Amino acid sequence: MIERTVTIVNRKGLHTRPAATLVKTAARYQAELTIRKDNFEINGKSIIGVMTLAAEQGSTLTLHFDGPDEEQACQAMEDLFRRGFDEE
Repeated sequence: MIERTVTIVNRKGLHTRPAATLVKTAARYQAELTIRKDNFEINGKSIIGVMTLAAEQGSTLTLHFDGPDEEQACQAMEDLFRRGFDEE
């Protein structure tokens, strides 16, 4: 299991387009992805779950990866968050 903390850097936060990109990226891997914001935890492969986070710019999320390709999934997600979902 891998755990990473990421921060939302894009101005509009985790709205529909970046949420969909996050879910599509997570779906490419076998590893399970759980995302926690404050005390709320969701399945990172669920668009509804990701949208319920209401994560605005500056929000800190904790990502948990568990599965055979967890390292690759973690690297892809960290890159996605670092790039601001290519919105900047």
